[in-house]
Amino acid sequence: MGRGKIEIKRIENSSNRQVTYSKRRNGIIKKAKEITVLCDAKVSLVIFASSGKMVEYCSPSVTVTDILDKYHGQAGKKLWDAKHENLSNEVDRVKKDNDSMQVELRHLKGEDITSLTHKELMALEDALENGLASIRDKKSKFVDILRENERALEEEHKRLTYELHKQEMKIEENVRELENGYHQRLGNYNNQIPFAFRVQPIQPNLQERM
Repeated sequence: MGRGKIEIKRIENSSNRQVTYSKRRNGIIKKAKEITVLCDAKVSLVIFASSGKMVEYCSPSVTVTDILDKYHGQAGKKLWDAKHENLSNEVDRVKKDNDSMQVELRHLKGEDITSLTHKELMALEDALENGLASIRDKKSKFVDILRENERALEEEHKRLTYELHKQEMKIEENVRELENGYHQRLGNYNNQIPFAFRVQPIQPNLQERM
């Protein structure tokens, strides 16, 4: 007896629904691989489960983007909204501006200028002269800043040298005051010692006499 037909409707039991999804998903992907190999077809398959998880398959020789671009060209349907089209146009504009700037940069370097007209060469010359004048002005200002910094460093060096000299003079003065105080205290001490016990310069060494 043959298998009976299964009514195609949503499976209410979540467990059975998940099992059926896994089996049929794997079967669809297997069929996509087979038709790719057997018939040299270009296949792109994208599946979203009820949980939101995505599964995809694409023939090895192409990408999903290639498939979508080909579909867009043959079906004539817009796959992107106006926002994405504007973004694509903006990207194209930026690329053109970048290419134009690259050409201008080569011209400023003196490259690829044989095709320029006399008027374009004059405009290029003016641009180079203006740029050179700006560079010289910046260089002059930079040199002035360096000189000002050098003068400031020299002034600071002079100030520090003067402060160091003042400190040395003060230290020398303190040393002299200490020496004078020491000699004064020594003189007062000698005055308090009886004359008989004082050591006179013209006398022999008292220790030797004793």
